[in-house]
Amino acid sequence: MGIMTKNSATKGTTETTPYLLDQQIGFLLRRVQQRHLAIFFDHLPELTSTQFAALAKLCELGSVSQNELGRRVAMDVATIKGVVDRLRARDLAVTKKDPNDQRRLLVRPTKAGRAAFNHFSSAALGVTKETLDPLTQKEAERLLTLLSKLT
Repeated sequence: MGIMTKNSATKGTTETTPYLLDQQIGFLLRRVQQRHLAIFFDHLPELTSTQFAALAKLCELGSVSQNELGRRVAMDVATIKGVVDRLRARDLAVTKKDPNDQRRLLVRPTKAGRAAFNHFSSAALGVTKETLDPLTQKEAERLLTLLSKLT
């Protein structure tokens, strides 16, 4: 298959292995992500996956700075700002200046945001289940373990 591991990467070559796009990790991850997002939209058309991720993390953490929220959900500054703005527009989150540091913006879920998260969380679990359905339970657990190692 022509897999380049940590050890083979240091040699600077994959010997004579041809580059086949369909066997490359980035291509496969993108295809899986596209499939997952389609499933997500089928189950939860009310929120984007990024909005749901931010709302879920807010419900887990409570009040947190916007930058910290972005780090916790793997979104850059511009993306998390837009996501928070959209959550605020839907009354799912509120923001206020940090009283100890006026440069920091604190974000927290509203009562409606917590209710929305509670309402949508079972659908989100269904997204994960449907995404992993082609795998056995053991394969799914292994995949999640391996993907966690890559983050």
